[in-house]
Amino acid sequence: MNSMPWWQSTIIYQIYPRSFQDSDGDGVGDLLGIIERLPYLVELGIETIWLSPIFPSPMADFGYDISDYVNIDPLFGTLDDLDRLIADAHAHGIKVILDLVPNHTSIEHPWFVESRSSRTNPKRDWYIWRDPAPSGGVPNNWLSEFGGSGWQLDWLTGQYYYHTFLAAQPDLNWRNPDVRAAIYDAMRFWFRRGIDGFRVDAVWYVIKDEQFRDNPINPDYKPTSPPNHALIPLYTADRPEMQEVIAEMRRVSDGFSDRLLIGELYLPIERLVAYYGRDLSGVHLPFNFTLLTASWRAEVLADLIREYNEALPPGGWPNWVLGNHDRPRIASRIGEEQVRIAAMLLLTLHGTPTVYYGDEIGLKQAQIRPDRIRDPVELNVPGYALGRDGCRTPMHWDASDHAGFSITESWLPIGKDYRERNVARQRSDANSLFQFYRTLIALRRGSQVLIRGALHSIRAEGDILTFLREHEQERIAVALNLSAEPATVSRMLDESDTCILLSSFSERRAEILAHSIELGPNEGIILGRRK
Repeated sequence: MNSMPWWQSTIIYQIYPRSFQDSDGDGVGDLLGIIERLPYLVELGIETIWLSPIFPSPMADFGYDISDYVNIDPLFGTLDDLDRLIADAHAHGIKVILDLVPNHTSIEHPWFVESRSSRTNPKRDWYIWRDPAPSGGVPNNWLSEFGGSGWQLDWLTGQYYYHTFLAAQPDLNWRNPDVRAAIYDAMRFWFRRGIDGFRVDAVWYVIKDEQFRDNPINPDYKPTSPPNHALIPLYTADRPEMQEVIAEMRRVSDGFSDRLLIGELYLPIERLVAYYGRDLSGVHLPFNFTLLTASWRAEVLADLIREYNEALPPGGWPNWVLGNHDRPRIASRIGEEQVRIAAMLLLTLHGTPTVYYGDEIGLKQAQIRPDRIRDPVELNVPGYALGRDGCRTPMHWDASDHAGFSITESWLPIGKDYRERNVARQRSDANSLFQFYRTLIALRRGSQVLIRGALHSIRAEGDILTFLREHEQERIAVALNLSAEPATVSRMLDESDTCILLSSFSERRAEILAHSIELGPNEGIILGRRK
């Protein structure tokens, strides 16, 4: 893939470290466990891994409340373990991306301990402090994403501090240049240790309104929606000043060769693409989460794909995400019958795809008993269950006790179907979902047209989604049947030697096509010229 940045041709594989592999028998995954499973990632065809936070933390939000930006939490290992992971991953041809959490720290971070110690402490302005309102209550109406007011009264100094998420996660004041410099120094620390990039957490929240104006009431709010949706976050999210911040982060990244910046952004498409920055000076990949919540219908998906591609700025590289640590598992969202269709869509669209650990074996959203719930959102927002625990359960490696993940009870329960649904069983089954992922990934990695090719002719005919990819003289067509009924579509390619390169179910590879294509229920096919 000459002249292409590595992150344009790669497939990103997200690992939730607590749940990937436990090496020391404490029921929690760790860095040595990830090292142990590197051969599996090579077998699957993965070239980039992204790790959710592994930094020191009291774990109020499982690592997203950081108490030290430049170390490793003992739960996961040591700095030496990370150095070894980076070296071993690179030796296997795998890049390593870490999470950067710049919006907030832990309440136990030394910066906040100093900041709250007195109103005159030099680090007081490192966080967002305000006097009570004249009535004696909270400074304004800003809400926490995790329920209730976003303001927490600190009795020691008589002021409130702001927290977008938990009260144990106070927001940094990104209008303070010292805060920016400290985070940028942390980025450089990890870049110098050899990491290949950052996924920047909650980046659209980083800057808040300088005048602390009340957020407007949401006229479309429904009582069944999360409480924070009662307001439109006009003054607490997606502020225009973020363009300056992402440009600065990019300059830090560009100080090192071949590094990648990804932004976590739950925003409408027209706002999402702004984070590419002016003249592409922002994050390389503003995460595109539109598939996470899209209705699984051909017409909806076709419109979504067209809208996203038309909104990309000139030179902006697209990306696609089907699952992550915050949303229900794809197998449970759309049904087990459609998981191969979903994989084929993800890995044949134009742009960089992200695969969430376990989706390649069809892990489902686990049902967690009330006494085993660990998710702070589910615990803190009565009546509204986001249920993030269910997509964070341990990986199923084999049918042994504890699914080969650990030798003891895991921090979250193992899925009930682990004896039937696991890597070992699917590895030995040529028709398994795991083997389908391997074949699909190998096809993508070996195809110039699937990596470089333009995307066009996106159509929805009933329950059938079709599109073309084209690069130089090569063309590939994709047809996906999103229904449980058989269907017929036109051949899509004019070449006389068009054949099926890959089918999601049946043994149809190399089948020569006539004037039409017969698709079985829940079948997807990739068409191209016979080699």
